[in-house]
Amino acid sequence: MEKELEQRLDFIEFRQRLLFTNSEVDRVLFDHDVTREQYSRILDLFDTLRSSCDIGEKISSVHYESEIYKIVPHRNHNYHFAEEVAQSLHEEGRYEEVFEALYGHAPKFQSYLDKHNA
Repeated sequence: MEKELEQRLDFIEFRQRLLFTNSEVDRVLFDHDVTREQYSRILDLFDTLRSSCDIGEKISSVHYESEIYKIVPHRNHNYHFAEEVAQSLHEEGRYEEVFEALYGHAPKFQSYLDKHNA
């Protein structure tokens, strides 16, 4: 019971911080009920994907999406969530190369990338 209360309090405090800072990423995390621990794991995933890009390995959206669903299981098979996380990080200038490697070839993101890279 005490652990549940601590987890709930941490979740509420994290959401309060998200509301206060209100960045693109924060809004996505808030809208999808992502916890602090899940967000930390998402950033770890993006660090791993960036490392793969840095050494010339190809990364795929299929692999990324399956990994993010493991981190945030209540969004399993919600590819919009996975895309939103990657795009919001990109919009903030974070992990840009990861988003472009994952979704740069997707027609639905071409106008966004053209505008962003102009």
